[in-house]
Amino acid sequence: MNHLFFSSSPPATTPVAVPDVQAALAAALQTVRRNIDDWGDSYPGDTTHDGRYARRSAGDGIAAGGNHGWTTSFWPGMQWLSWEISGDEAFRSAAQSHAADFSERVRGGIDLDTHDLGFLYSLGSLTASRMASDPAIRDDARDAALLAADHLMARFLEPAGIIQAWGDLSDPAQAGRTIIDSLMNMPLLTWAAEQTGEPRYSDAVRRHIAQLQAHILRPDDTTFHTFYWDVETGLPLRGATEQGAFHDSCWARGQAWGIYGFAINSRATGDPLLRDAAWRCAGYFLSHLPDDDVPYWDLVYQDGSTEPRDSSAAAIAACGLLELARLEDDPERAGAATAAAHRLVSALIAHCAPKNSTDSDALILRGVYDLPKNVGVNEGTLWGDYFYLEALVRIAHPEWVTYW
Repeated sequence: MNHLFFSSSPPATTPVAVPDVQAALAAALQTVRRNIDDWGDSYPGDTTHDGRYARRSAGDGIAAGGNHGWTTSFWPGMQWLSWEISGDEAFRSAAQSHAADFSERVRGGIDLDTHDLGFLYSLGSLTASRMASDPAIRDDARDAALLAADHLMARFLEPAGIIQAWGDLSDPAQAGRTIIDSLMNMPLLTWAAEQTGEPRYSDAVRRHIAQLQAHILRPDDTTFHTFYWDVETGLPLRGATEQGAFHDSCWARGQAWGIYGFAINSRATGDPLLRDAAWRCAGYFLSHLPDDDVPYWDLVYQDGSTEPRDSSAAAIAACGLLELARLEDDPERAGAATAAAHRLVSALIAHCAPKNSTDSDALILRGVYDLPKNVGVNEGTLWGDYFYLEALVRIAHPEWVTYW
């Protein structure tokens, strides 16, 4: 589907009702508050099991409930959002209590062999540096975020001009690989450039994003999950998938990362090609939704399929569409993006949010982590919960200042 899907008048989509958003926010905050009481300063796992989060498994010398893996920051991220929209200091106190964990993690070199330092430290430290009540916490969080940015820069590969996604940089199986999720990790480097005045951070962002725009986004407006470059010559090699149905299919969450990631990096760089890339991703995503607007885990599947849905893809896409609406000068295209985001959020409220807040620890269910590996299928996910709450906040408070 071409991005011209958005060039006409906004579709006749009823905006999500204000009472529905307010009720959904109230239910979400009730769940976040209950989870704070249950989990304390520990971290839940990546996904629920039968609708309930367990404490994060022990690993890498870290006790159960400790800070490792790529998703831990979505938990304080939800707490920061809850504080911003409620003003309840209990949420801010809980959120800033995690800042020391993220500082300790980066200073101790704990589980840092990943590009997901952007996810981790944009929410875990950068946000604390802006909003913690204690100046000492703010200062320490800022320093931790800058250290994380430098660790992320160590993954930048010349001459390919990309940041390697996963693993030890000496691992040949991971050499030269990046993934579409990496778009969301770039804001940490953009912030570091603003904080330090050092252009090396923003130069890395521009080069990395240009490579993804050229190679991970396909001519038919679909996206590869992952792409490889030759680390010696810098030449592009091949696209593939780890979590999609097929190498040439379109993994729904990856397409949603494309919408949001290209949009925020267009805002950061001013590059109109990146905004166009976000529109292209959005057009394809929206034109491949089933009738109830909850995407299948891969967009190759259509109405009538028995394949699982991925609510987290809808939540991410909704945030990306609302970001595009902010960036767009054309009021008709902005209106179309806003209407599409409301359509997705309405579907999440109707079909994925627990009917009662005590039914699950998750804010939304029907998510998928990694179906090919049978991990977190038809469950709640930490990132799905976070981006669902962010989408609700964006709709209820359009002036909200993004964490990305």
